[in-house]
Amino acid sequence: MSSPVRPQRILLRSGKSPFDAIPVEEALHKNVIATNSGNLIFSDAAHKILETPGTEVVSNRMRVDVTAAGRINEEYDAFVVPLANAFRPSFAEPLQKLTQLIGKLKIPVVVLGVGAQADVGFDAGRLKPLEPVVRDFVSAVLDRSASIGVRGEFTEKYLKDMGFRDVEIIGCPSMFMWGKELAVHKRVDALTTESRISINGSHSAVKNQGMDKIILNAHARYPHLRFVGQNLSDAQQMHWRDLSDRNSRVTGMPTHPDHPMYREDKVRIYIDPVRWIDDLRGFDFSFGSRIHGNIAALLAGTPATVLCSDSRTLELCRYFDIPHRTLTEVPEDVDPARLYEEADFGALVGGHSERFERFVRFLDVNGLKNTFTHGDGGAAFEQRMKKLTFPEGIRPWNAADIDSMVSRFGWLHSRVSQLSKDNAQLKRELTRVRTSAKGAAKAATVAQTPAVTVRTPSVYRRARRAMGRALQSGR
Repeated sequence: MSSPVRPQRILLRSGKSPFDAIPVEEALHKNVIATNSGNLIFSDAAHKILETPGTEVVSNRMRVDVTAAGRINEEYDAFVVPLANAFRPSFAEPLQKLTQLIGKLKIPVVVLGVGAQADVGFDAGRLKPLEPVVRDFVSAVLDRSASIGVRGEFTEKYLKDMGFRDVEIIGCPSMFMWGKELAVHKRVDALTTESRISINGSHSAVKNQGMDKIILNAHARYPHLRFVGQNLSDAQQMHWRDLSDRNSRVTGMPTHPDHPMYREDKVRIYIDPVRWIDDLRGFDFSFGSRIHGNIAALLAGTPATVLCSDSRTLELCRYFDIPHRTLTEVPEDVDPARLYEEADFGALVGGHSERFERFVRFLDVNGLKNTFTHGDGGAAFEQRMKKLTFPEGIRPWNAADIDSMVSRFGWLHSRVSQLSKDNAQLKRELTRVRTSAKGAAKAATVAQTPAVTVRTPSVYRRARRAMGRALQSGR
């Protein structure tokens, strides 16, 4: 009797599985968003796309353990790595560690949508010192796959200028959450003061590129404006009022407790993309410098315009024909109503099917099945998601009501209890180790102490000594 065929298992680089409905406190403590919740938009999409009948997708929870390569080779059939702007100086060390792991893998390794980060002028000069790190990474990947998937033309040129040829532009898997379908249209003819508008922006854009003034002007005009943050530090500020991170110096961010939008409860941060996308369905428009903040809106069917602040956002907008402007050309008093009026979604929607087919061909060439071609189109995935209860978006901690206090301090109490148990266990282990060390030291001391040895002379030597003494006394 033949044994059952083991399902294909794919190890996916991601902070968590889409099916992990984790309480906010635990999610922040474990940093499941990998510093930026936008990461979960494309990793959740990749998980859904790759999950087909007979295929199991497992999150690596961002663990990159080189010593685990042997186990990964035995337990998995492929390692899939969705990436964002990984080719940047600040990501050099994680990229090197990832390269070390990949170098020890014998299974296929497929990279989905990696990007290089430069300014909006696409000047790759600042990336020159990073070239050896990037070259090692891409070489290791291409030794284990047919091609590497990049976000857009800038990253394609960057790698081809280094001599790599098997480079394909596939955009970002987040845009293919619904497969070849993407329904984005204007629900209202024009925005009014009663319109619900979502705005987003990074700390660097707020601090250095005038996004703070754009936010304040929009806030003054539109009473139903909401800011959606993405960083772990934003979430810590909102949920715990923790201002220990250096990002807390950027007081122009609406996630800072001193900002008027914080005080007015007009800020949210999402741990789970499913909640994020669902909430954005109720908005008329989204805009700002965050690419995945606006992609979340597009996935919700809500019109969005990206204010591009660097190459990583600009090349994605160009590839997908997402309405966009560079942040440097937008005046600080720009009216969202004007951006909405100018936005044209014809090319975005009209070209989506072709871009999806290109993405599917990339998966096929690299030996990966997808749910839209080889499965149920993600129906089982969505059905499973509907049965789960995910936490709502994190809100500013303004009120001292019982409910907000109970949830936070209840979790803190449980952490203190667990830490007390862990501490007691560590003390027991320390006592055991110290006792063992003392015993070993005592044994070593005894072993090293010179012993007084009483030697018993042999019969021959005793006889010789006796004879010697007799001869000497006869002289």
